Amino acid sequence: MRLSPRIPGRGCLQAARFFATSVATPRIPQTIIEKVVQKYSVSLPDGKIVKAGDYVMIRPEHVMTHDNTGPVISKFKSIGAKKIFDPRQAVFTLDHDVQNKSDKNLAKYANIEAFARAHGIDFYPAGRGIGHQVLVEEGYAFPHTLTVASDSHSNMYGGVACVGTAIVRTDAAALWATGKTWWQVPRMVKVEFRGKLAPGVTGKDVIVALCGSFNNDEVLNAAIEFTGEGVSALSIDDRLTISNMTTEWGALVGVFPVDDTLLSWYESALTKLEQRTFASKSVPPPPEHPRINRRSLDALRATNLTSDLGAQYSSHLIFDLSTLVPHVSGPNSVKVSTPLPKLESQQIAIQKAYLVSCTNSRVSDIAAAASVVEGKKVAEGVEFYVAAASSVVQAEAEKLGHWNKLIAAGAKVLPAGCGPCIGLGTGLLEEGETGISATNRNYKGRMGHPKAQAYLASPAVVAASAVKGFICSPNSLDATSLPPAGAPVFSIASGSSDAAEVPQAEEPLFPGFPAAFSGRLLFAPQDNLSTDALYPGKYTYQDDITLERQAQVVMENYDPSFAGNVATILPSLSASDESTKSGVVLVSGYNFGTGSSREQAATALKAAGVPLVIAGSFGDIFKRNAINNGLVCLECPELVADLTATYAKGGARGAGGREGELTVDQGHEIRVSMTDGNVTLRGPDGEKTYKVRTVGASVQELWVCGGLEGFILKSIR
Repeated sequence: MRLSPRIPGRGCLQAARFFATSVATPRIPQTIIEKVVQKYSVSLPDGKIVKAGDYVMIRPEHVMTHDNTGPVISKFKSIGAKKIFDPRQAVFTLDHDVQNKSDKNLAKYANIEAFARAHGIDFYPAGRGIGHQVLVEEGYAFPHTLTVASDSHSNMYGGVACVGTAIVRTDAAALWATGKTWWQVPRMVKVEFRGKLAPGVTGKDVIVALCGSFNNDEVLNAAIEFTGEGVSALSIDDRLTISNMTTEWGALVGVFPVDDTLLSWYESALTKLEQRTFASKSVPPPPEHPRINRRSLDALRATNLTSDLGAQYSSHLIFDLSTLVPHVSGPNSVKVSTPLPKLESQQIAIQKAYLVSCTNSRVSDIAAAASVVEGKKVAEGVEFYVAAASSVVQAEAEKLGHWNKLIAAGAKVLPAGCGPCIGLGTGLLEEGETGISATNRNYKGRMGHPKAQAYLASPAVVAASAVKGFICSPNSLDATSLPPAGAPVFSIASGSSDAAEVPQAEEPLFPGFPAAFSGRLLFAPQDNLSTDALYPGKYTYQDDITLERQAQVVMENYDPSFAGNVATILPSLSASDESTKSGVVLVSGYNFGTGSSREQAATALKAAGVPLVIAGSFGDIFKRNAINNGLVCLECPELVADLTATYAKGGARGAGGREGELTVDQGHEIRVSMTDGNVTLRGPDGEKTYKVRTVGASVQELWVCGGLEGFILKSIR
């Protein structure tokens, strides 16, 4: 639903599509992603060529917020801003808690709509669909543009060659107020697809297998460019699914090229848009769509971007699609993927099945599931939940007859929205239950009880499992047409390696920033500790929750005793001098804070008395949330390795404590100097020193200001 007329020319790429910084013909080769970021970077020095690793100020084409628009409004107002810098840039889509009909939630939704009306912002109400799907359908995510969203699955826009990446709520408020925010350009990774998928193998199988095959942080915090002969045979729905789950793979961006397949898809989309308002060809044509129109498609054909010869990539991964069989992810981890024929032999019973989410609830997905259940019934003792990715998708599925086939089989219909995928509403997994889902995440506790088991698979496999009552393949899958049921063929191209780290320049401390952090060390011996583990989803949309309450529930899904232990330790700590910040220092493994974009995962740790987190590596969204909220994050693989060898079970990464404890406390005291990066660890076995790369002046200033919100307030004043 559009609440305000668009400004003429907005749909024209030449007129307003890009916020470009003019640059002469690049002398330094760039990837296509770097070229798009170049277009949207502002205030660059003359002649500056944007490359991976650069910190740039960006002015994205669009910024989407969903149910978290309410807290963003609060932040926007608290900053002191009164006017949206560019109302055309913002998009509101209500999609997460759409089943919640309580007076409180309805009032929240009404307030968001009223704010949109007051400021002339495009608004899509509950029931229209999941925001990411809406942005693709309505052209906010468009090829060769940069669109951001306050949600971790904005990577999905890469399926239509749009550079989509996640921001956090505070970033969204900054964008509303100023039209821009900061971003560090990720390292570039090329993923080359070879061969062609066998019949019955889908894009979901591709990304599930990628997550399980390259599961050693090969793409962590990277921008992925998909290339190779195998791309052309992938449908756009498959590409959207793959790009969507590059988030779970650990990447920040996942972009497919503009090719004939995409251009044909847009021609079809344009025809549908032109016909959806009027049923007859005898009446005048409808108004031109502001973003997907003949002019924008012609401009795309005329100015298609590609990566330069000699563009640099930190790694080149190769994956042979022709060797892939259907795969299943889990249980409770996207890093574990198993060929379906191997898992099927175990006949793992399920109690719930889900065809929902922005990952796999488009028309082709619904059609695949409908063909499996046609003439059959959902197995006794199984609940099969379905929700379309959008109202447009559901309407088309109904028109084609797919939707009614699912209902006739006994599927339970949910409104177009996130629902069970985010752990909200009807049909969540109960304790001891097992579920299979076409969604994107199966983290412990995300879709229901922490003691439930969750698997991920393609829509056809989910539907077949719902009918038979255990994880299995559809009857239509012809085993003779599949390659051998083993691991797919994949490799890292010889000569691929991470770019050398640039030495850190010495900088004086920003006035007011601590010279050191010190305190008791607590060690969580786990990799991929997700934001769901750090801050449970059931609290995420309680907008009135206090920092004190956040501190009480921090890490609840991982270690329920963590918050109490921290509260017990804090009274015994004291800084050695005024320039030192004391508190509990949390150390954990790799990809710390992976998962959703909820910023409470950072604010809850800080509120609990954890001013510093040290990890082997961080999920980028979590790190961004932390920086924006004044929580310092440092990487020290050597410290993590030593603690793992000494205190983790079997000395192995991600195995938990050697005594079975979730959080290890051996009484270590730690001090981290922010001037030279020296880390001093004192414990039962004596003293040892390590080295970290400290944070720069820009991050220090944000800390002094209490975070990005305070920094913007300072700037406005």
